[in-house]
Amino acid sequence: MKAETALAQLGGVADAAQLRVLCSKRQLKQAVKDRRIVRASRGRYVLPSVPRHRRRAAELTGVCSHLSAAQHWGWKVKWPPDRAWVTVKRNRKLSRQLQTIVHVVYCDLAEDEVIDGVTSPLKTVVDCARRLPFDEALAVADSALRSGMVSRAALIAAAAVTYGPGSAQVRRVAAEASPKAANPFESVLRAIVLEFAELSVVPQQAVMARGFVYHPDLVDVRRRLVIEAESHEFHTGKEAFEIDCTRYTALTVTGWLVLRFTWEQVMRSPAYVRDVLRSLLRGPCNVQSTLPRASGRPTAA
Repeated sequence: MKAETALAQLGGVADAAQLRVLCSKRQLKQAVKDRRIVRASRGRYVLPSVPRHRRRAAELTGVCSHLSAAQHWGWKVKWPPDRAWVTVKRNRKLSRQLQTIVHVVYCDLAEDEVIDGVTSPLKTVVDCARRLPFDEALAVADSALRSGMVSRAALIAAAAVTYGPGSAQVRRVAAEASPKAANPFESVLRAIVLEFAELSVVPQQAVMARGFVYHPDLVDVRRRLVIEAESHEFHTGKEAFEIDCTRYTALTVTGWLVLRFTWEQVMRSPAYVRDVLRSLLRGPCNVQSTLPRASGRPTAA
């Protein structure tokens, strides 16, 4: 896999160890040399769009915001933005051509909502929650909490005083956000599961099985249901494979139903995941495959 493709799958920001799981050291070195990825700091890499989006905002006398700001703060996102997100003052006039190559948002920002030309961490999470699809917004919020730059209490407080279009989703994202999700893959899977009111899942809930304590990605204690996001990033090598099998067996023989979904299924074919969950709630039946080819483009949510 190309280094830039691996970096995009990892949320647009990753360290060398994470990248080496999906691409070789030689590929990583060449990608840096060709400027297809950028070495942000020692052992830390980002896509070239991160610094480029900040420069674009400055050119427009605006502020780097939303997904562009999220990546600036080093957070992982579901899909790295293809165009810069820029917030400009309400009276700013931009040509139609510029508005087709930049995501423009008109808003008069308060002084404490901007740090060095970028929306503050808290403002960035609220902005993303207001404008992005729920799964993308949840991935940003989870990553922000995981980074420690935003606290859950501060996010809930900010959501409570947010009004206007999108405010209901801001409060929903704040209520569901959790630092326990390891990456956008797990965040997006949780967003899909949350569509089903019959399920009540908790991320990384402790589960005892055959004398060991496990922390599955999602746990519904009432239904004794475990839902796992199976990532190559954490499940490569013989030792990891052995541990994974032992864990799966222990949960199964102690009465837990375990559903396992791949990155491709969750990120590119959410319809398949929903189909499986509907089948689970209806009871035993055949699940019709809605999976695209592995090389296909993301399908509609």
